[in-house]
Amino acid sequence: MATEPARTSAVGDNLLEVIARSLPDLRRSDRRVAETILQAPQAAVEMTLGALAAASGVSEPTVIRFAAAIGCEGFRDLRVKLARSLAFARTTSHSAIGPADDLGGIIAKIFDFNLSNIAWVRAHLDPDAIRAAVAALSAAPRIEFFGLGASGIVAIDAQQKFPLFGAPCSAQTDGHQMLMAAAMLAPGDVAVAISNTATTVDVVRAARVAREKGATTIGITGARGPLLSHCSIAIVAETLENTDLFTPTVSRLSAMVVIDILSTAVSLGRNRAGQDCLAEMKRLLSDVRSGRRGKPDADSLRPAGPEDGQGGMGPE
Repeated sequence: MATEPARTSAVGDNLLEVIARSLPDLRRSDRRVAETILQAPQAAVEMTLGALAAASGVSEPTVIRFAAAIGCEGFRDLRVKLARSLAFARTTSHSAIGPADDLGGIIAKIFDFNLSNIAWVRAHLDPDAIRAAVAALSAAPRIEFFGLGASGIVAIDAQQKFPLFGAPCSAQTDGHQMLMAAAMLAPGDVAVAISNTATTVDVVRAARVAREKGATTIGITGARGPLLSHCSIAIVAETLENTDLFTPTVSRLSAMVVIDILSTAVSLGRNRAGQDCLAEMKRLLSDVRSGRRGKPDADSLRPAGPEDGQGGMGPE
């Protein structure tokens, strides 16, 4: 319970989610208050202190103690944060999708759910871990990304950003390939291991081997788990993941946002030569896309001859 107040105060819009996650750790009497709020949050936000205490079957001091336990500064603060949570629909339960939802409802819920999740991740992200990861990636001569399933998609997305990282990057999404790549790493190299659960066996094994080879290992996870014990730097992108049948998986999007943060920060920290190289690369891509320089001209296709000072039978 020691960490809950800080988490709650950091994300006032997500109070209902915090209450739901706090249930197992609350005292029995505090849990009764929590259950009353979760069962009827709209009614609870309109209750007085005495009314909420009566509805929960506890004393008024117990309600105040409950508010403090979840990080609120008194009963009034609890009501304000509860109202905000309702107003912005920041809980997974509010975004649950069912067969009765029409297309408009599905669109609204998926947007609400993903926006809520990104806000939650942002508030819980450790800036010091991000800073350490940026420093390691900026100095790396080689970067490997490891991930399976949805995390493999994140690894591939990260590999596509190699111009921003300024170093050769590879994405391994097969267990055997991960192990082979990890075994070839050396001190100074960086391995980024991605697993929402932090328990994916192949990713954990690859991170362990990479660290044994002297590489800096960065873990991007949605929770703390075995993977992070093999990581020099732990980036926990905690999500509001929901196991509802129709609720979209959001961990992949959260991890991709973390990758965007890392690649952008690394790119901005590069020297002038690196910035110029990146600008030239983008200009070339723009030309190719527009068709301006997408095809070679006739002169570039003509074989070099004596008049060019190359080839032919002339003097060397």
